Amino acid sequence: MAALFRNLVLFLLTPECYDEFFVEFHFLHVPCLKAAISKGLGLGIIAGSVMVKVPQITKILNSKSAEGISILSVLLDLFAITSSVAYSFVKGFPFSAWGEGLFLAVQTAIIATLVLLYGGSLVRAVGFVISYVILLFVLLSGFTPVDMLWSMQAVNVPIIITGKLIQVVTNYRNGSTGQLSAATGFMLFFGSLARIFTSIQETGDTIIIVTYVSACSVNAIIAGQLVYYWNVVHNNKKKD
Repeated sequence: MAALFRNLVLFLLTPECYDEFFVEFHFLHVPCLKAAISKGLGLGIIAGSVMVKVPQITKILNSKSAEGISILSVLLDLFAITSSVAYSFVKGFPFSAWGEGLFLAVQTAIIATLVLLYGGSLVRAVGFVISYVILLFVLLSGFTPVDMLWSMQAVNVPIIITGKLIQVVTNYRNGSTGQLSAATGFMLFFGSLARIFTSIQETGDTIIIVTYVSACSVNAIIAGQLVYYWNVVHNNKKKD
């Protein structure tokens, strides 16, 4: 039983921290506390990421419309997520530090496919799926030099900001957030906020940290728009 408990706890703790907590009983050991919190947050984010964009996908499917969703914004977001996953995977960072990117990439690719499909182009939708699968294979198979992956990761910062701001401007011009899902928007904001801490703790990679700070900032703007335009629409319905 003790061995089973130790094996389970080691999913969150290093052997050294296990000894600090459960052998020496130093429960306030700061480095190990930070490591445990970071690992727990990371695994929690990964678990949540399995569903984070499902509300958005469901909303598009139910309405059979991708109105108000910028395909350019979605594709830039997908590039940022994919390059981050490839860079982290090749660098050998812990799965808990980037695993949610894998699920977010799949879900974002589905959203892009649906936007193209409901935009009236089945051929483009199919072509996109085939192209993206090939790109994933090239990036994750080891054929792409690490220096190139680092450059892609560095480019992520302006890409994330540009992609999200395109959606912000689209929302502003439309006077609404269209088919954007509030649940997805808020989960992305809180997930990127938590990732700042876990990236500092688990990778210490400056470019990864700056990427999540940038993502958190622009996700906060979109979350604010979701609240503002929901109130506008809600109040207009009341007046009607």
